Amino acid sequence: MKINILVPVIALAVGLGLGFGIAKSGRSSGSENQVEERDMRIRGAARPMTDRSEGDREKKAGSVEEIYRKPGKSDRVQALLDFYSNLGPDDFASEAERLENLPFNERILASVILFGKWAEVDPRAAMGFTDTMGFAGVFVRPTVLQGWASNDPVNAAKYYTENSAQFAMMNMMGGGGGGRRGGMGAQGPGEIIAGEWAKQDPDAALAWATGLKTNSGQALTAVISEVAKSDPKKAAVMAAGMSEESQGGAYGTIAREWGTRNFAEAEAWANGLPAAQRSAALASAIEGLAQSSPELAAAKIDQIKDVEALRNAVPSVAKNYAREDPRGSMEWLDGIDNDGAKQDSMREVMPIWAAKDSGAALEFIRKQSSPAVKDSAAEAYVWSSRTSPPAEMVEVAGMIADEGTRGRTTGIVAARWMQEDKPAATEFINGSSVIPADMKQRLLEGKGIWGGGRR
Repeated sequence: MKINILVPVIALAVGLGLGFGIAKSGRSSGSENQVEERDMRIRGAARPMTDRSEGDREKKAGSVEEIYRKPGKSDRVQALLDFYSNLGPDDFASEAERLENLPFNERILASVILFGKWAEVDPRAAMGFTDTMGFAGVFVRPTVLQGWASNDPVNAAKYYTENSAQFAMMNMMGGGGGGRRGGMGAQGPGEIIAGEWAKQDPDAALAWATGLKTNSGQALTAVISEVAKSDPKKAAVMAAGMSEESQGGAYGTIAREWGTRNFAEAEAWANGLPAAQRSAALASAIEGLAQSSPELAAAKIDQIKDVEALRNAVPSVAKNYAREDPRGSMEWLDGIDNDGAKQDSMREVMPIWAAKDSGAALEFIRKQSSPAVKDSAAEAYVWSSRTSPPAEMVEVAGMIADEGTRGRTTGIVAARWMQEDKPAATEFINGSSVIPADMKQRLLEGKGIWGGGRR
């Protein structure tokens, strides 16, 4: 069997939690009889429904290809859900093989829905199929695992502990799930199971996560995060009983959820924590506050004394602030005495600034004295600006001090220019001493800037 699901976007889709068709079936039980009864219900629910009229069934699309010829994106999503919900247990493998016939963007959504539903019906078969997918199977496995755990966390956990080697790559790419600086926030297998289990039985999930031999801290944090969404005070009590090593991530996720709901309570709780954990928790609480009151969150940022905690919090506050008041966020960010925080913020805020007030965004770039901040801001501007003329974009790319970044960014400008005015862009590319030679050749040959191969 062969399937060609493109790896990076599947990873992103799974990391963002786009698991469709994953239904709840009540709390899990360790009883073998109850597990078998639930499996029978799940399998029965997946078979084609017999209470529909022939006319209703005739209106249903007969294939995924037909579904994607329907107008309306939301109608297609619903049609996919209906189509995959009516598959029999033996039909999923052949449908998975057919995904490679779909265009790239359509394949991503269909695969997430298909494997999420397959995991409800026959999780072991779905998991086994991922072993036939080559490297892409690594990125589909989280969808299968989440679908399984959402219905039956007990057996999903049992399978994971008995087949941990199958999830080794997931463990390497996971880690925290919090979307902190430098990562995609992808969850590891323990986190996925623990988070889904916590929705049904938090105490059982906590006990299981505590007993894990590897990545126990991340799994515990996933449990705490789920509890904190509805009851941050209870989550705080649960986290207090964890090891000091595991408390950092747990306190951060509690503070963020609590800060979103009631910042005054979150602030008081964070300030009562031991000194080693106080700044990080307070920073997370301010990030939560920024979602609803970014200007107030910006005013609170001076309370964070730890440099690393400050660097983590500032980009999130800046992004939310920029959505409401781009110029106000620029002035606030410019006054932050932490170049690392400002550098990290550029990826978040420059696209917003460039779209709302490109002149002010350029002004911010030009006056930066820190090379790292200026490089990050200029690069983000070029990537995100949609209306600036090529000559201006070339000027901005030329502000970048790092030679490699300047060359790649100038190549981005040239690629866009080729779409707008090929003769002028060709002349510019031929005369450029900045764009790397291999990129020049690809651009002049009409290929992608990173090459045109399957990799």
